[in-house]
Amino acid sequence: MNENLFSSFTTPTMMGLPLIILITMAPSILFPSPARLINNRFISIQQWLICLVSKQMLSIHNHKGQTWALMLLSLILFIGSTNLLGLLPHSFTPTTQLSMNLGMAIPLWAGTVILGFRYKTKSSLAHFLPQGTPLPLIPMLVIIETISLFIQPMALAVRLTANITAGHLLIHLIGGATLALISINVPTALITFIILTLLTILEFAVALIQAYVFTLLVSLYLHDNT
Repeated sequence: MNENLFSSFTTPTMMGLPLIILITMAPSILFPSPARLINNRFISIQQWLICLVSKQMLSIHNHKGQTWALMLLSLILFIGSTNLLGLLPHSFTPTTQLSMNLGMAIPLWAGTVILGFRYKTKSSLAHFLPQGTPLPLIPMLVIIETISLFIQPMALAVRLTANITAGHLLIHLIGGATLALISINVPTALITFIILTLLTILEFAVALIQAYVFTLLVSLYLHDNT
C-alpha cells in the first residue's frame, strides 16, 4: 500500500465537492430527541450525562454566564461526537483540522472577551496590569498580558488538534506494524495487537476528555468575564 500517512486527515470529496458539511451534521443523529412518555435506556443515559455535565459546568456561573448553557452543552456534544466519529473505520475526524477548531475557538473566545469588556470593564482592564507592578515593568507586563490573551484561542484549537491527530497517527502506525508482523513473528504481532486494542480504548477516553477540556476552558473564560 502506498497510502500516505496523513491521507486520513484530508477532507473527503465526492465529485469534487467537499463532504465536510455532511460529516459534521452526521453525529447529530446519535442524539435523538425523546418522543415517548417513558424513555429507553439510551435516551435516559444521554439525559443523565447532559444533566451531570451541565451541573458541573454551570455551578460556578452567575445568571449571565448560565445563559450560555445551551451553547456549552451543544459544544461538548458536538466535539465529543465528532471525535468519536473518527474512531470508526474509513471515517474522517473534522476536529483534526486546525482551521475548524480555530473556527470554534475564536468566536467563543471573542464572545467571552467582549462580554468582559462590556459588563466588567475595570476588572478586564485590570488583568493587563497586576496591582503593585513597578513602574519600569508596566509596558512589558501590558505587552505580555495582551499576547497571553490573544494566545488563548490558539491554545484551545492546537490542544484539541494535536491530541486527536497524535492518537490517530499512533493507531495507524501500530495497526500497520501489526499487519506487517503477522507474517514475520506471530507472538510479536499478538503483543502489538493487544497494545493497539488498549490504545483504541484510550482514544475513546481521549475523545471525550478533549471535548470536556475544550468546553471547560471556554466555560472558565466565560466565568472570568461575567
